[in-house]
Amino acid sequence: MSTIEQPPGSAPHPPTGEQFLEVQASPEFQDLRRTLRKFVFPMTAFFLLWYALYVLLGAFAHDFMATEVWGNINVGLILGLLQFVSTFVITGLYVRFANRELDPRASKIREEMEGEA
Repeated sequence: MSTIEQPPGSAPHPPTGEQFLEVQASPEFQDLRRTLRKFVFPMTAFFLLWYALYVLLGAFAHDFMATEVWGNINVGLILGLLQFVSTFVITGLYVRFANRELDPRASKIREEMEGEA
């Protein structure tokens, strides 16, 4: 076996920089980026607005945030805990979205690219 040949089942040669640029300019890759942005940008905006609301309420609505809901549990504590909950929900939504929409497209692009190498 020469140094050029690869054993069966081994990884293909890495793509060249020129191949990466070609794939980056391809309609499939641009569609993948567009799909990612359609999820990430609105979700980021939602979370930042939600967090800003929490901070503003904490800074300017002391009485509202101190409103007791149950025992020593107040609105501020509940909204603070909901920050964590929303982070986990957004993460779960992203994972589901990536598994369903992004990963199949990215795998197809990668397989096509590795096939060219």
